[in-house]
Amino acid sequence: MSSNGIHVERYGLSQVYAPTPPSSALVDLVLVHGLNGDPHNTWTSQNTEAFWPADLLPQFIEDQKVRVLVYGYDADVTSFKKGGVSKDKIHNHAEGLIADLFANRRIRRASERPLIFVAHSLGGLVVKLALIASSEINGSKTEHLRSIFVSTYGILFLGTPHKGSDVAQWGSYLESVFSAVIPKVVGESTSQLVDALKANSETLENIDRQFVQLMDKFNLYFFHEAKPTSFGTTSHFIVDETSAAPSLPDVERAGIQADHSHMCKFDSDTAPGFEKVTEVIQRYSEDSPDIIKSRWKSEREERTTQRIQKAQEIFPFNPGKVMQHE
Repeated sequence: MSSNGIHVERYGLSQVYAPTPPSSALVDLVLVHGLNGDPHNTWTSQNTEAFWPADLLPQFIEDQKVRVLVYGYDADVTSFKKGGVSKDKIHNHAEGLIADLFANRRIRRASERPLIFVAHSLGGLVVKLALIASSEINGSKTEHLRSIFVSTYGILFLGTPHKGSDVAQWGSYLESVFSAVIPKVVGESTSQLVDALKANSETLENIDRQFVQLMDKFNLYFFHEAKPTSFGTTSHFIVDETSAAPSLPDVERAGIQADHSHMCKFDSDTAPGFEKVTEVIQRYSEDSPDIIKSRWKSEREERTTQRIQKAQEIFPFNPGKVMQHE
């Protein structure tokens, strides 16, 4: 796929904007699509064909020297229906995001560059689980992958379900997603696909519970859809406000005057929601370099302390024995 000469890969990371020269970038912004989305169409207006990460956003983040990437993964319904949206399935995508992002940044000598995520719908779960997995890494041979967690400054969630206390509510949400964006698949009814997704909804709930333990490490902004999705003669919200933007301490929240599918697509830089989203990206980009630099300083100090402790466990220092030898 391409937009204004920019090629966007279906899977993995694609850089769609960078300052000149690219090595001068101070922040990385990564956009992650949701179920049945892709790294280009999810962020592209159907009216004007504006691919806002590359066509609209750059003029507002030039001074902050932000590099913009979009991430694609296999979120097609035919992939999810085979095993349901299990934690393992999402974990595979989260691991892919960690590995791809680390490789992309490492070869550019930018492993410690601040990270900001924009995630739509279920893409928010992939980002959450990626950060959970990255935060739990403590092995000496894999500690480099912890850089994604350490470098992350903020996350903008667009229509991501955060309220997961009721498993039935998850099932209802998933059924709404299918009704809204997924046509019937040959040989399979919509209800059968929904059943496959509902089967593991409780494990999705656990992702949110784990993420709560990390929330104070990041700046978060919850955006919810302010218009219901039309279903012919009826309409309702895919992810309601209480789920997409719960009232939590020190967390920003706002509505976007669009339905679930269109809240991440902007016709122009005056479209509803664009200025709010762009302002957050701009502000996070300005504030993050100093904070992340300090966080990496603490991370290196902690790693040094841990290595010393491990060395002492293997080769315990005994002052008494040293005195005897003298």
